[in-house]
Amino acid sequence: MCVFSTPVLAACNISDAKLEEAILQKPELRDPDNRYLVLDLRTLRDAAFLLWTYGLEDDCERLLGNIRELIAAPSLGERGTTDEDAVDQQQAAGEPLQQRLGKVKGSRGTLNEGPLVPISALDPGLLVNEIVGAEVRTSDDHIVGEVRNVVIGTKDQKDYVIVASGGFFVPGKDSLVVPLLSLVIDRARTSFFLPISSVQVKSVPLMPDQDYLWLDDEAWRAKNDAIFQGLVSKTTRLEQNFKPIVDRK
Repeated sequence: MCVFSTPVLAACNISDAKLEEAILQKPELRDPDNRYLVLDLRTLRDAAFLLWTYGLEDDCERLLGNIRELIAAPSLGERGTTDEDAVDQQQAAGEPLQQRLGKVKGSRGTLNEGPLVPISALDPGLLVNEIVGAEVRTSDDHIVGEVRNVVIGTKDQKDYVIVASGGFFVPGKDSLVVPLLSLVIDRARTSFFLPISSVQVKSVPLMPDQDYLWLDDEAWRAKNDAIFQGLVSKTTRLEQNFKPIVDRK
């Protein structure tokens, strides 16, 4: 007699929510006005997966129930809070806190570290996920913040990184608009560096709006770019400030 075993299905089967199928089939979810709802639904699905991987099947299933509810009635997404202060407070609670500008010393000057490398000289090049979230430091090796976003392919062919100005993962919207080619990076590809000091960073204007309208403000961009103009050619001087320690053994 042959005995066939039936595979046991996971208690929380994320595929049962059929989120991607719903996005493909439901006109409401394909509506551009609901693009943020779709992003949120995918984030919730990722959260359900994390709950499942930690063995929290009941919580995973409850979250899948919320996803199904939003898929069935996308208009529920409009019931969210409009209290901006409350939203800011909730978002701030999820931000890891770190010391602020100029208080965290970096690791330049360690044994056999090698010179810094201009972005334009990297081989192979960088992936986006190697840039976004990476730390940015000044020429005197003080923390500026993390890369919050990247702007690629403007009409005048300039690329930018949006760098937090208050510290690493410090809550807040204040950011610097830094031409991508102004950056250099260490050999380990763990830290980016601006070719300006921590004192000079304080004179760089902050990004004027969070909607990126400044991209069309040629006067503002020209003024901002002028601050960094010519700094790429001074990379050698920056590297001289960080002469590597040579192991003489």
